[in-house]
Amino acid sequence: MNDQLVVPCAQCAGLNRIPAARLDQSPRCGRCKQPVLSSTPFTLEQSNFASQTKGDLPLLVDVWASWCGPCRSFAPIFEQTAAQLVGRCRLAKLDSEANPALAGQLGIRSIPSLILFSDGREKARQSGAMPLPQLLAWLRQHGI
Repeated sequence: MNDQLVVPCAQCAGLNRIPAARLDQSPRCGRCKQPVLSSTPFTLEQSNFASQTKGDLPLLVDVWASWCGPCRSFAPIFEQTAAQLVGRCRLAKLDSEANPALAGQLGIRSIPSLILFSDGREKARQSGAMPLPQLLAWLRQHGI
């Protein structure tokens, strides 16, 4: 890991340079003064997608819809995962109903879908809800 990491703010998507050793010290955004990292998933949408996929920490996106039962049952598991991975991976939720163009751009065919981005590119994809141990194992398999 580099000494300095570039991390988009979970609130305003502003890019922040943070020493790797300070990731566990709740760093604040230079632009909006809010915590850069969140222990809960943040909202991803068309307007912040490009900036949120930049940076040195991986981004795991849960693509969901309000009418989807498996999406609703998976939401608490995704929240638990966010709390466990603060400083190692950022987690975001993308509402496919509110952002149909972005969901189409990402090639979403079923929900829930998980997409792992690293270095601005898609690294892995998984469709369907899964229990927490299986999700953590899937992330470990991809270096998280």
